[in-house]
Amino acid sequence: MDQDVQQFDVVVLGAGQAGLAAGYHLSRAGLRFVILEQAPRIGDCWRARWDSLRLFTPAQHDGLPGLAFPAARNTYPSKNAFADYLEAYAREFSLPVRTGVHVAGVRATGTGFAVTTSDGVLQAHNVLAAVGANALPRIPAAAAGLDAGILQLHSSQYRRPSDIPDGDVLVVGAGTSGAEIALELAATRRTFIAGRPTPQIPDPVLRWAGPLYWRFIHRVLTTDNPLGRKVRANFHRRGAPLIRISVKDLDRAGVVRLPRFSAAAGGQPAFDDGTSRSVRTVIWATGYKPSLDWIEGLSLTDWGWPETRRGAVPELPGLYFVGMPFQYSLTSGLIGGVGRDAGYVVDGVLARTREGVPAPVK
Repeated sequence: MDQDVQQFDVVVLGAGQAGLAAGYHLSRAGLRFVILEQAPRIGDCWRARWDSLRLFTPAQHDGLPGLAFPAARNTYPSKNAFADYLEAYAREFSLPVRTGVHVAGVRATGTGFAVTTSDGVLQAHNVLAAVGANALPRIPAAAAGLDAGILQLHSSQYRRPSDIPDGDVLVVGAGTSGAEIALELAATRRTFIAGRPTPQIPDPVLRWAGPLYWRFIHRVLTTDNPLGRKVRANFHRRGAPLIRISVKDLDRAGVVRLPRFSAAAGGQPAFDDGTSRSVRTVIWATGYKPSLDWIEGLSLTDWGWPETRRGAVPELPGLYFVGMPFQYSLTSGLIGGVGRDAGYVVDGVLARTREGVPAPVK
């Protein structure tokens, strides 16, 4: 083998919360690893989101393994504060993060994996994909039928109300992101929101029964029991529950609620009740889908993710995922839940090492 090729026990793809949590456990295990991040700076995926965004979970559930988030309980950190925390976390544990590295492909080689990057090819016995759930905006095909004069933005492109032209706005998608954007826009223009609102977690539940609620979604709603499996089966069809905001807040702000967007009629958005509205801007708060076609030989489900055994991909031994929605529990895709999944996956890497993959480098 070419001695110039960089070789690792594990290559971690992504330096968001899932990748850094995995790095923490890998470091403690004594494995030789590297974390590759496409952005020029750790946390940039958070900094790029809309200006007023705050985390949807309280600060006590916003820390990664070994380092609590530095904020008071039951407060909701800003996106920039969390991005800074991720940078501080990598420094605290001296995690080997390489920023500005694009990963073009991953291919099984028989003895491990070849990871093709903008910095060359890396050889790894194991690959841990922590690429996040927000790779590609999910926009309905019917969007193509809207009039060319309507400004269309995905929620990932929205920054602030002053960027939106005068005129009525339609937000499609009534989950937490869509509801928060609609509420912010309603202060300066007539705003519509389309879609069935997701269930709301009342503030008193989070404030006074928060530990019980977290225990329920973290330890009860898992793939180990029938209730958790039932919730998981429908999880990808609905948005996340409303937190910090309610339908009543939208009503008080004057946001007009509409049925689900179904089509374009005469160039304008139309809805399940047969009505349509003339608007100047449409913001698609319709979620994301993963982009994983660069992993050779990986089979995907209808919702775009691979089937795994708590993160391990059976068809490609040595390939693991962390941070997938409902990977093991409802909290798997939340900041406070990725640490447990990352620890489980790293235990799997160590078990595979003991079975014959080259030993970790101390």
